[in-house]
Amino acid sequence: MSNDNTLTSSLLPNATREYAVTVLLVDDQAIIAEAVRRMLATERDICFHYCSDPTQAVEQANAIGPTVILQDLVMPELDGLTLVKFFRANPKTREVPLIVLSTKEEPTIKAQAFAIGANDYLVKLPDKLELVARIRYHSKGYIAQLERNEAYRKLAESQRQLAEEVAQAAKYVLSLLPAPIQTGSVRVDWRFVPSMQLGGDSFGYHWLDDDHFAVYLLDVSGHGVGASLLSVSALNVLRSQSLSNTDFRDPGQVLQGLNSAFLMDQHDDKYFTIWYGVYRKSTGQLRYAGGGHPPALLFGGLESGEMRVKHLESGGPLIGMVPGLQFDTQTANLGPCATLLLFSDGVFEIEQANGEMWKFDDFVGFVCDSPPNEPVMDRLLSHVQGLHGSNQLDDDFSIAEAIFECRR
Repeated sequence: MSNDNTLTSSLLPNATREYAVTVLLVDDQAIIAEAVRRMLATERDICFHYCSDPTQAVEQANAIGPTVILQDLVMPELDGLTLVKFFRANPKTREVPLIVLSTKEEPTIKAQAFAIGANDYLVKLPDKLELVARIRYHSKGYIAQLERNEAYRKLAESQRQLAEEVAQAAKYVLSLLPAPIQTGSVRVDWRFVPSMQLGGDSFGYHWLDDDHFAVYLLDVSGHGVGASLLSVSALNVLRSQSLSNTDFRDPGQVLQGLNSAFLMDQHDDKYFTIWYGVYRKSTGQLRYAGGGHPPALLFGGLESGEMRVKHLESGGPLIGMVPGLQFDTQTANLGPCATLLLFSDGVFEIEQANGEMWKFDDFVGFVCDSPPNEPVMDRLLSHVQGLHGSNQLDDDFSIAEAIFECRR
């Protein structure tokens, strides 16, 4: 039976469940049930339920969700201690506070009850003040546990949804990246491994005309879906060559146009770095410009023949920070069989397992010392994952390798 002041659980606007103090009394004596009901009748926040058949107690508890169970020890159909075991074996009542009611104080029975899972022991009928106090005490702790569990479940679900959204965003970014070029005067391959939070890396390459080949890589500040969306927007602008009054064969002009189109105060205070280069097949000349990005590395085939690797610096300002900036275009003359490595800082800013950061010079040295018969990008990825102690890196791992034809 239920008293008139039964409260029901509800969902608040913030979707946090409000739990009522709910009592289930299991006792074969109706007179005891009536006495307890009267004790609780004036407690407007306590719901009272009664079960006279101990064989139905677990099923009724599953239905009402009590925050405390009052249970007699001596009942004809089912021994009280056995019922305690049933409650503790049942998933929905395993953690519910259980107060045993007994006709007398017996240390042996009390010890047995506690040993099999009872939380409290009262000699019936207890004083009203004591009964209400114990019901509130045990219910308060259990409700707090339920609320914590619910909060953990919501947090886990939120994290699952976020991870799913990030995974979808990473899949979308991957779908926009160009396929490797395996034949022709310029061959390009790449590796892209998104971080857990997904950074703002993206890159591309394409022929502007029969003589000019553009290659670029950019990195948006921050992580998450917002950074990747801005990265994709900038990537689409470069792919479609949709900047007005811009010669996409002139890297300085391209960065100037990007800076005007993606000012950070119009894009959630996000900015990005970029390295943009244009190779002219007929002359073997590479023109390039950069905005706050790590330098590209040019290996072999240098016209001077004096350097094994040349840093193609990108000392220009960050894209989107300040309107009206100018960006200088620089030039490198390539000899036969030159290789260009273009990358984001996620390939070398690696926190090692010992807490120290891998240095840029160590990264360059590792790349330079790579055996010519081993794919340098795969070897580098395996190495930094080993340094980090995990295959999941803290930032996007983005690197592209462009090999220019052997020109005689």
